[in-house]
Amino acid sequence: MLRLVLLYLPALFPSWRFFMEVGPSPRVEYRVDGGPWRAATGRPLRVGPGAMLRRLFWNPDWNETLFLVSCAERLVEEPTPHSVEEIRARIARRIGGAGVLEFRLVFHVRDGASVEFQSAPLAFGAPGR
Repeated sequence: MLRLVLLYLPALFPSWRFFMEVGPSPRVEYRVDGGPWRAATGRPLRVGPGAMLRRLFWNPDWNETLFLVSCAERLVEEPTPHSVEEIRARIARRIGGAGVLEFRLVFHVRDGASVEFQSAPLAFGAPGR
C-alpha cells in the first residue's frame, strides 16, 4: 500500500522543475464576422464548495482550456494545420451558431500585449442553423 501512495505523490504534488522555463501563456481570442475580439475561455466568477469538490475529480471544461493552451503553445513554436484546425473547431463548437470565425493568440507581458498568431477567416456552422 505504501508503494502505491509513493507512486501517486509526484502526481498530487508536482515539482516546478518539471517545466524547462516559466513564461507567458498565450490567450486565445476569437471574433465572429469581424466583430469584437473575445476570450475563447473564461473562468466562472464564483464556484461553490460542492462544485469545487466535484472539480477535483471531474472538470472537462478546464481540461478543454488546458488543451487549447497546449495547442496554442505548439502553434507559436511550430505552426501546423492540425493545431489551427483543433483550436478553430473547439471554439466553433463552444460558441455554436454560424458565421466567419477568426482567432488569434495574444501574449500579455508587463510591457503590454503582443499578437503572435492570427488565423485566416474561415466559415463555420451550417447556413440554415
